[in-house]
Amino acid sequence: MMKSDAYPMHCAPRCSAKSKRSGHPCKSPAVRGWSVCRMHGARGGVGAGNAHPNWKHGQASAMARAEGKNLAALMREFRQTRL
Repeated sequence: MMKSDAYPMHCAPRCSAKSKRSGHPCKSPAVRGWSVCRMHGARGGVGAGNAHPNWKHGQASAMARAEGKNLAALMREFRQTRL
């Protein structure tokens, strides 16, 4: 029988997440540089920009928002000069 600390993976820091139901901590190793495991959010989410795989149209893209702000500024300027 081997000791539990025979391999480096057994000495890895553990995930800091806890179960909602039981309150017991997760026993998975934490991802390097994170305090949680891969199943509890390490390296999760969408990166910067429009890298989401379900992105269908540019209605809420950064470029569309910038164009909307420019249009709103032009409309404000137009209303002020019209009076």
